[in-house]
Amino acid sequence: MASIDLDKVLDKAWADKALPEILQAPVSALKGVSDHDGELLDQAFGVKTVADLAKLKYVRWAQALAALDTTAK
Repeated sequence: MASIDLDKVLDKAWADKALPEILQAPVSALKGVSDHDGELLDQAFGVKTVADLAKLKYVRWAQALAALDTTAK
């Protein structure tokens, strides 16, 4: 079973929320992502929520490429 320290990846206001609520949260709920960053993601890719970002094909492609990199440590 996978786990994640929500305090490390979410802004404090979101760390105690249920997963379904987090997935529907604006991307600015992610630590280090500003409201302005969220606006730019929306303009560029139509990404409005954390779930939208996770489903973004470019993110998935980049993750797949990184997973194939056997030289990474």
